[in-house]
Amino acid sequence: MILGIGTDLANIERIERTLERFGDRFRNRVFTDLEQRRAENRADVAGTYAKRWAAKEACSKALGTGLRMGIAWKDMAVSNLPTGQPVMAVTGWAAQRLAEMTPAGHEAIVHVTLTDDHPWAQAFVVIEARPIRDHGSET
Repeated sequence: MILGIGTDLANIERIERTLERFGDRFRNRVFTDLEQRRAENRADVAGTYAKRWAAKEACSKALGTGLRMGIAWKDMAVSNLPTGQPVMAVTGWAAQRLAEMTPAGHEAIVHVTLTDDHPWAQAFVVIEARPIRDHGSET
């Protein structure tokens, strides 16, 4: 079952200007160390940050809160599988909110997809609840 859906559109040029103006203060407030390493090693640094910014906004919307009620930017972190597929991990208050949203007997899966077409970066997040299978019994 779907627990939440969120989307966000970020302007890459705006993120680039923010990086130029605030530098590490912005990076360290919003992005985890892993997200920063990933972005700084890409040809399109600002685009990579913009996609992750959009993913965090989209995730907060899928959690039903937006960026309020205690969610911190770093409570939502985008990384990539070896295949390149983005994945979203939640910690802190975001993880607490996700646990509260998830029905008993289910596990929550956060799906994320990212795209960009300069000057825009976009993210979609879908939070799914899947029944937990009891591996100890026959079905």
